[in-house]
Amino acid sequence: MSERTRAHVYVSGKVQGVYFRATTRDEARDRDVDGWVRNLDDGRVEAVFEGSEEDVERLVEFCHEGSPAARVDDVEVDYEQPQGEDGFRVRWQ
Repeated sequence: MSERTRAHVYVSGKVQGVYFRATTRDEARDRDVDGWVRNLDDGRVEAVFEGSEEDVERLVEFCHEGSPAARVDDVEVDYEQPQGEDGFRVRWQ
């Protein structure tokens, strides 16, 4: 079993209003990755992924492409200590 890791991700580009959050949620749930995703007021999307190193890396890779209608310009990733996220949800704030 892989050790749990946590990635805190900021995605910029055309990533709001293009089902980026919903697609990210579906991808995370398919991989049993915990965490959340939300829109930021500055037009970026912020997400936290917690799970096995392999699955978290797959979600980070997904963020470089995003949903079919998205245009990703940049992805910033910070790795942190896991904080015990449980389930994956779309946050509104």
